[in-house]
Parts: sequence; C-alpha cells; structure tokens
Amino acid sequence: MKLIIAIIQPHKLEAVKRELEAVDVNLMTVTNVLGQGRQKGITEIYRGAKEAGGLINKVRLDIAVNESFVEPAITAINKGARTGSLGDGKIFVIDLQECIRISSGERGGTAIG
Repeated sequence: MKLIIAIIQPHKLEAVKRELEAVDVNLMTVTNVLGQGRQKGITEIYRGAKEAGGLINKVRLDIAVNESFVEPAITAINKGARTGSLGDGKIFVIDLQECIRISSGERGGTAIG
C-alpha cells in the first residue's frame, strides 16, 4: 500500500480528478494549502523593484492506493496537472503501513477501497 501526496495548481483539480477516475482511482482527500517551490512565492514589481510576496495557493491530494494502482495514479496526476510551466506541483509516494476502515474494522488493502 502507498500514500500518494500530490501538490497541484487549484485550477487543475478537475482535470486531475477526471484522469484519476478514468483509471479507477476514486478515493481521495483534497485540501487547500499554501506553499512555495523553486519560484519562491509570488514575485511582484513594487516601485520598480522585484519583491517576493506571499505564498501561493495550491491543492493537496492525499490518495491511498494498493500497489497495482500506484503507477496508473501517478500517470493520471501528471496528465491532468501538467502545463509544462514552473509551479505545476509535485508528487510524493510514501509507504503506507496500515489502513483501517473505521465503519467495518477492515484492515490493509481491502480497507482502502
């Protein structure tokens, strides 16, 4: 089992969701977050000088998947989120020790869905 964490641009959320649904990945948690990457936040011109502003709005997706869904999910996120520009986001894949469905007590891969 793996936990996929994707940080994407907010306007790409619907495209990513469509791509994930196309590969039967339907369960996810979506959170609005703030952050900065290599671009170091928002750059603005103030009185003729460049200034780095605040943090950029992003969307974080947390997706727990069984091993057979890892690569299809990564491919789907890339396809839906990529614009080819700096700031498209990142995907992190983490080993998931355990998953427990609260309503039934199921554990492991069957609890993921």
